[in-house]
Amino acid sequence: MFVIRPAQPKDLPTLLKLARMVHFINLPADNDLLTTKVRKSLASFAGKAKSERDRQFMFVLEDTETENVVGTSAVISCISWPGFPHVYLKLGRREFVSRDLATGQVHTTLKFGIDESGPSEMGGLILAPGYRGHKEKLGALLSTVRFHFMGLHRAWFSMRVIAEMMGAVTPDSHTLLWEYLGRRFINLSYKEADLFSARSKEFMTSLFPREEIFASLLPPEARNLIGRVGEETEPAMALLQKQSFVETGRVDPFDGGPYLEAERDAIPLVVATTLKTLGGVTTNPTGIAIVSHEPKDDFRAIRAAYSLDGDTLYLAADAIEALSVRTGMKLGFTAPDAGPLAKETRAPKSAAKAVGKNKSKSRA
Repeated sequence: MFVIRPAQPKDLPTLLKLARMVHFINLPADNDLLTTKVRKSLASFAGKAKSERDRQFMFVLEDTETENVVGTSAVISCISWPGFPHVYLKLGRREFVSRDLATGQVHTTLKFGIDESGPSEMGGLILAPGYRGHKEKLGALLSTVRFHFMGLHRAWFSMRVIAEMMGAVTPDSHTLLWEYLGRRFINLSYKEADLFSARSKEFMTSLFPREEIFASLLPPEARNLIGRVGEETEPAMALLQKQSFVETGRVDPFDGGPYLEAERDAIPLVVATTLKTLGGVTTNPTGIAIVSHEPKDDFRAIRAAYSLDGDTLYLAADAIEALSVRTGMKLGFTAPDAGPLAKETRAPKSAAKAVGKNKSKSRA
């Protein structure tokens, strides 16, 4: 079975290995930064974050058979504030027409911008290569749990939720967009600039020009990266688009990946998340859902077979054992028809007739 739980200090070596596979600003391949993030995450899960600026939640996916951490994802309550902006390139369109030549051209422009309004952010999702394409759709689980958690704690998150999509980067951590654009103004490699921006954005706001830049001045191979995602990012982007995320016309200044945005209370998985009372064991499940338990200072979530009788939830015995819960407890529940979980295989409809009879108490 696979269980999602908060990241712990013991997970740092694995998190560092996962971070080195990608170059997410909110999953830096830096031990000190990751240590700080794990510390802030644990304080946040415990409800002890100093302010929304420190409130961030880092989840890990654990294979209970091997006790290995095989993936991670995160949700951050506030990614910008005055003095610590979120930076982006705004895509524009400029049209020029020559009357004498009876022709014209349309140019894409890029203009550096900042956002200090404090939106929340989905990010840091990565699954170990050996677990990609797993029959239990582990990538979808890592994505879904963030919305599930947000649905349980809406007050901790902004009405605006954004997601930075990873642009196309070479295996050796380069992108031609940065080489032909960003590095002309900031003499750092893509990897160095991306990592440093996790600590401070001042170098970007001080050194990057504020005037419009015509994308047509860039080589085609760099220009074609603007607003594109890497091949491995396409599934994650598709999942977000199914959750009402749309492109904003803003792209990452480092790799050109698009920024997506959604309104918190319009995200189907957030809206669908509720609390249910555990009624006991079901031997005739009618579907698969994400279910969570939040004991003091902790969090556990799994994908579980379930049946419902009103607001009373019945789970398979192994799910009850994995969550360490007992009859009468309140559990987080995300309906399967709200997103990626809807594609899971369900039990025959005839099993629904037995829902009302499955009220035996759990042994957990």
